[in-house]
Order: sequence, then C-alpha cells, then structure tokens
Amino acid sequence: MADAVEHLFALCLGKTVRRAAPYIWLIPAFILVGLLAAGMMLMVVDSFHQLDQSTFLLSDAFSLANYQQLLAQPVFKVVLLRSILYSLIVTAITVPLSFPYAYVMVRTKSALLRRILLFCLFVPFFIGSVVRAYSWIIVLGRYGLANEMIEFVGLEPIKMLYTPFAVVVGLTQYMLPFSVLMIAPALTSIPEEIEMAAEGLGASWVQALARIVFPMAKPGIVAATIVVFTLSLTDYAMPAMMGGGTFDFVSNLVYDVFFGMSDWGLGSAFMILLVIVGTLMVILIMAAFDLPAILKRALK
Repeated sequence: MADAVEHLFALCLGKTVRRAAPYIWLIPAFILVGLLAAGMMLMVVDSFHQLDQSTFLLSDAFSLANYQQLLAQPVFKVVLLRSILYSLIVTAITVPLSFPYAYVMVRTKSALLRRILLFCLFVPFFIGSVVRAYSWIIVLGRYGLANEMIEFVGLEPIKMLYTPFAVVVGLTQYMLPFSVLMIAPALTSIPEEIEMAAEGLGASWVQALARIVFPMAKPGIVAATIVVFTLSLTDYAMPAMMGGGTFDFVSNLVYDVFFGMSDWGLGSAFMILLVIVGTLMVILIMAAFDLPAILKRALK
C-alpha cells in the first residue's frame, strides 16, 4: 500500500513539474526584465529631481525643471534629431545590404559557401565595437588605406575620418550582422518550392522575389529594421570614436551629463525622453510597413 501511494505521489509530482517547466524556464527572463524595469522606474523618479549645486545631490522636491532644460537648450534637440536622422540613414543602408547576404546564405546549394558566409557573419561578434572602430580609423584616416588608394589613382586625399560619413560607415558595418540574423530565419521559413512554382507559372526570378519572397519575409525585414534603428540610436562607441567628439549621438551626451556634469536628474530625464522618442519611432516604422496594406483596404 505504501509503495502504491508513493508511486501515485511521484506520478502527480511529475505531471506538476512537467506542466510548470515552461514557466520555470521563464523565471530568468522575468528577473532580467524586472531588474530593467526597476532601474527604469528609478530613473523616472530621478528625472523629476533637480541637482542641488551646493551639495551636488538631487533635491527632494519634485519638479519638471530637468525636462524644461532639455526642451530649452538647443544642443539637446540637435543631438536628438541628429541621432534619429543618422539612425534612419544607417537603417536604410543596412537592411537592403543584408537581404542579399541572407538570401544567398539560405538558398545556396554549396555547403562550403554557406560555411564561409556563416563564418564571416559571426566573426564580427568575437570582435568588440571598439576594435572595429579602431580598424575603420586605420582604413579611413588621412594616411589610411582608403586615401592611399585615392592617391594611387592620382586624386587628392579626402577627409573621411571624424565626419558623418565615417560614423555611418562604422555603424553600418557594425549593424549588418544583426540585420542578417533577423532576416535569415524569415527566409528559411519560406519553402524554395514556392519560388520554383512561381517561376513555373511564368514569373521571372525578380517577380517571384518581389511578389512572393519579400512579402513573406516581411516579419524578418521589420524586425531587422527595428533592431538596426534602435541599436544605432543608442550606440556609444562608433559616434564617439568615428566622430571624434564632434558628432555625438544621444548616448555620448547622456554619458557626459551623468559622469561629466554628475547631474543624474538631467541625465535620467534625457534617457526617459530617448525611450519615449525611440518607442514612438518604432511605432512609426511598424505603421510604415503596414501603410500599403492600409491604403489598399481604404481604396477598395
């Protein structure tokens, strides 16, 4: 009798564990998100406290002074608009460049070529962004490889380093692997037989790509666009090193406010403003991808 009860108890416990297993695996994710949310809430609270210049501590009184200062000072608006504009430029360059790479990597029949493309894709992740930025400094510098090639053909050297061009090049190279990793799974889920069927019905490869592959790969393209834009908007290393301190993004300015001015209230306000603007931009990006379908339904 005791053995039967023990067996029944173990059976019930096993079923309970199996049912709870998916939720148990989610515990680390909940902890991580919870810590992030707690940190964001602390920053929200700090953003409503102004720095006391006599004690260099945040005052106890709640006020909107930090947000008013952000909206009143042109430098904050300039840096925010610059970050948004150049993040959009980087996104517009990176995502179209990454699609052919992902397509060839997924569709190629050559196992060797696929391995080479995968190797080239993952190697940058083993190299920090600072090392990659230094590599571009060597290439784009006054006596770098790019200017040596320009001088070789008889032209005058061009100032490329510490310019917007250098920042865009550095960010594009940095974001390309992330974009490919977003698009490749979407292309993998599209059976190659669908393209073959379209070509069998008279569609050219370009028509099959435009009318079948692109629409079906839309979730991956949208994900790549959002990831590249948000990572570019919040990047610190590339604007700092490739821009040479003259082309800062929001993260660079926030760093200066936090650790240069030691104004945690103003820095927190800037971060909260960045989160709000970034969220609104992501919503606009998602709406832009749905706009053709919305217009099509409205015109019917």
